[in-house]
Amino acid sequence: MRLFVSIDLPDDLAESVDGVQDRFRDADGLSFTDPRQAHVTLSFLGEVDEDRVPVVEDALESAVDDDIDFGAFEAEVGGLGVFPSLEYIRVVWVGVGDGAEEMVLLNDAVESRLYDLGFSPDDNEFVPHITIARMKHAGGKELVQRNVRELDPTVGRMDVSEVRLTKSELGANGPRYSTVAAFPL
Repeated sequence: MRLFVSIDLPDDLAESVDGVQDRFRDADGLSFTDPRQAHVTLSFLGEVDEDRVPVVEDALESAVDDDIDFGAFEAEVGGLGVFPSLEYIRVVWVGVGDGAEEMVLLNDAVESRLYDLGFSPDDNEFVPHITIARMKHAGGKELVQRNVRELDPTVGRMDVSEVRLTKSELGANGPRYSTVAAFPL
């Protein structure tokens, strides 16, 4: 199973995410994510044997129940950024303002527990974000750069009340996500 740990955006923010993506539609070389599947990835596990899933679930439950000292919180989604840099763009994203600190703490707890199970932590500093597009080639790079520098869109606010273990199935029309388990905050 191809798995990751996520905080999913509520359905009512999908239209706002789509509206932000509209500002990039003329940028040649971008491949857009499905706004109805928008999420913050706390940790990408990759391919995991099905028999290891219960151990992963136990680790995530411990991370949420034992390693953090806060419950549900509110987050603000907005602003733009790219990875790795404006000169070499691979990912275009919408960021998190309020609630980012809690997401960083959740990421730390999750990554620590998963590391104990032998999963490798991400080498990059965790920046809470929602991927809205991937750049396949640099044809539209200037439009993307201009939009990231000049626009400051607001997607909306959301209640973060759980962390999910999510399964990703790759298909011809892009990935399809389904929840394996949810862990309430």
